[in-house]
Amino acid sequence: MIRLAPRPVWILLALITAATALASLVLTPWLDLDPCHLCIFERTLFMLLALLATLTAALWRPDWRRFVARASALLFLALAALGSGVAAYQSWLQWQPVDTISCIGGPPGPIERLVEWLGQQMPALFLASGFCEDTELVILGLSLANLAFVVFGAALAAGIWALWRGWRPSQEGLDRLPSANKPERQNA
Repeated sequence: MIRLAPRPVWILLALITAATALASLVLTPWLDLDPCHLCIFERTLFMLLALLATLTAALWRPDWRRFVARASALLFLALAALGSGVAAYQSWLQWQPVDTISCIGGPPGPIERLVEWLGQQMPALFLASGFCEDTELVILGLSLANLAFVVFGAALAAGIWALWRGWRPSQEGLDRLPSANKPERQNA
């Protein structure tokens, strides 16, 4: 049976989340898409997830750095869960009948304020110009919000598995320990 270690899973998660963020950055100008506040927030979360997964993979060692790796892994899981919730909310907005509900009109919430501030700092990366309920691009019957939900959910599941697998004691060194059933060799 193949035993998969947690570190390659974290490396794969870093690559997948970085590729998702990069695809978001490339598709926006290429297809002339207008990202909304939630799209920009999801993009930001993918960037943070890539950073945290890289940090977790780099520090996954059996010494003091493992504490930092576990802390970054827990933060990764929290942000992946948040991303799943945001993508699910945006998907719900897109499934509503046209002109019945919108993400604008009320006072800006924390996500909108954060995205507005990021858009002022780096407009090329974070400028929101679209509406959350608009479905501008559909791939295989799924909107970009639906696809983001799938990636966030898969990252959350893989991250939970990798963290659980890495938290358990290693079985590798246990094979070399003397067993109670085997008599110890005596040097003569």
